Amino acid sequence: MEICGVSKRFRTRTGAIQAVDSCDLSISAGEFVTIVGPSGCGKSTLLTVAAGLDEPTTGRILVDGALAGKPGPKRSVVFQAFALFPSQTVAQNIEFGLRVARVGAAERERRLAQQLELMGLEQFRKAYPHELSGGMKQRVAIARALVVQPEILLMDEPFGALDAQTRALLQEEVSRLCREMRYTVLFITHSVEEAVYLADRVVVMTKRPGRIKAEIQVPRDAEWRNRNIEEALGYADFNSLRQEVWSLVKEEITPQQPPNE
Repeated sequence: MEICGVSKRFRTRTGAIQAVDSCDLSISAGEFVTIVGPSGCGKSTLLTVAAGLDEPTTGRILVDGALAGKPGPKRSVVFQAFALFPSQTVAQNIEFGLRVARVGAAERERRLAQQLELMGLEQFRKAYPHELSGGMKQRVAIARALVVQPEILLMDEPFGALDAQTRALLQEEVSRLCREMRYTVLFITHSVEEAVYLADRVVVMTKRPGRIKAEIQVPRDAEWRNRNIEEALGYADFNSLRQEVWSLVKEEITPQQPPNE
């Protein structure tokens, strides 16, 4: 995916708001890219445009070198809000996209069974969303995004509404799953630790209007890659990366002192 010179301006009753400005970002196949930045910097706006859910004011989104256009099966999105259909079972929620795409019953069942196993949801197949915990609901939302076999997975703070323990478990599982399956991922988060732990590359945005400030490569062979996030925090190289990213973010949220006269 390529984000080419993307800007987004919103019209409000009090005037225009420039959310993001002239953003350029390339994401290679199989790469996990996280975006962090100060609150309100336009991270989610950039993802929404990348997903095709909103039009950029200027710039364009390319997938495999062609204009991405409207949302489609090549790009799946997972939001912080679970957005499950309350009147449908776990199985029905997961296979919704397959039914829309008119995938045959046998293939639909094969993919559904695969996702139920991957996300540890086999025993919840016939359950309804109101019977699930927050963590289980997000597992269903992730499975629904993956079952259509997208080329790109876009995730907008998917663990933001979860308790700390559930969040840590899902971070570990998503990290493992995405590396094993070689998914291409763009992941928005406000957590510096999460950004470093999950990413092959961390992108830091400036305060609004959001621009790409820096990109930090994360070594794929780091020993803490095979650890959970609590264990990763005990590694010096992990904390060095975390401090580097946090310093860049902190510059954007710390009030600037006027120059001495």
